[in-house]
Amino acid sequence: MQLVLVDTSVWIDYFRGGRYAAALDTLIDDNLLVTNDLILAELLPYLQVRRQRKVVALLQEINRVALEIDWADIINMQVKCLRDGSNGVGIPDLVIAQNARLHGCVIFSLDKHFQLIRRVCSGFELLH
Repeated sequence: MQLVLVDTSVWIDYFRGGRYAAALDTLIDDNLLVTNDLILAELLPYLQVRRQRKVVALLQEINRVALEIDWADIINMQVKCLRDGSNGVGIPDLVIAQNARLHGCVIFSLDKHFQLIRRVCSGFELLH
């Protein structure tokens, strides 16, 4: 199976013991998940403020895929989303999608924006 880039929404669900916690546990056990610095930048500040040092340390141990942002590609994806009527897709989600596509990762997200991006942009798969 391909590596899975786990989005912030899934991590939040996991920390709350939510519906997708077992699926994430399986990815952890099978050593199939990866992260990137953008996702960590969304997660770590809150955890650090809450003094969740062990969780922070564990998240920092996850294999990372490098962020190599292709701004022309991001702009192209945003244009496609806007032409499709999807005007609420943020740049961070586009960066994550472009990052997954670049590294051949599947995206695991609960965020509907990735479904909108996937509808108009090829090159990455969604796990849901």
